[in-house]
Amino acid sequence: MRVAGATRNPTGPWITQQARNYLMDLGDRAKSISFLIRDRGAYVTASSDAVFQAAGRRVVPTLPAVPRMNAIAERWIGSCRREATDRILITGERHLRLVTSEYADHYNRHRPHRSLGQRAPDRLTDPDPPIARDNPPSSRRDRLGGLIHEYTQVA
Repeated sequence: MRVAGATRNPTGPWITQQARNYLMDLGDRAKSISFLIRDRGAYVTASSDAVFQAAGRRVVPTLPAVPRMNAIAERWIGSCRREATDRILITGERHLRLVTSEYADHYNRHRPHRSLGQRAPDRLTDPDPPIARDNPPSSRRDRLGGLIHEYTQVA
């Protein structure tokens, strides 16, 4: 999951620029994206779709009255709310960007996903995690001021 941007008033040109920025940030990793599933918001215009289509990606708008079609994004939004934003007093737009980007980094690089064999999405090519035996030493890293703890085994 990548957080492209946040604004109170999304407009067509703003969405188009976010699409350009996103593909530019991905660089060579953009080749791994086959398609983009997007909602039918009025702020999404043909020019933002054209950015992905020019990069050779298929744009699939969600169908009306089919809420399960956007289930992956809704699942991430729910996880982000339950695990981060509902537990922090957000003081402004800049703080919201900081919290969501920090949570997205945790979600992609550390948080285990059952459907991915207890791996994080960015760590699918890593070898299987070692099996803990006899209380091996571990280290803890706090994220979001101690709201989220990441544990790793020390070699």
